[in-house]
Amino acid sequence: MIYKYKATIPESKIFMREYEIDGNISLYSLHEYLLNDLGFSPDQIVAFRGLDKNGKQKSEYCLFDLGDGSMDSITIEKTLLKGENSLLYVFDLHKDRVIILTFIEEVERTFRASYPRLVAEKGRNPEQFAKKYEDFDQFTNTVDDGGDSSQIIDEDISEDDGI
Repeated sequence: MIYKYKATIPESKIFMREYEIDGNISLYSLHEYLLNDLGFSPDQIVAFRGLDKNGKQKSEYCLFDLGDGSMDSITIEKTLLKGENSLLYVFDLHKDRVIILTFIEEVERTFRASYPRLVAEKGRNPEQFAKKYEDFDQFTNTVDDGGDSSQIIDEDISEDDGI
């Protein structure tokens, strides 16, 4: 089976990714795909946390088995069978920064497609070691000045600032 997941970041209204993932893929293989897709460094410790429909944590999957199974032994399908409709991809354990992967629906397998695969995206990739997600598109307003260029409006700057 192929499952569609929506990826979001809790503190961002802009970041969104949709992935189609083969149910037989291990969480470790998904982790490797996400590292590549998001441009993260591969030398960091990560984890997946399985959440039920109420958002309560049911399981934690790491590189080593801490009781719920290791990332290389648990598949996407196994997490869904356990009732874990969302997975937190903890990419910065120190700051507890996560990407929420929420199950959307089952989809048909596409002929000649390889899985997992990115099917939709919005916003820029998060910085792996930043304090929080920042996308400057959400902080600036642009106004068309009638020419070929746009003028960026910063509401905090006034004429009294000497600009």
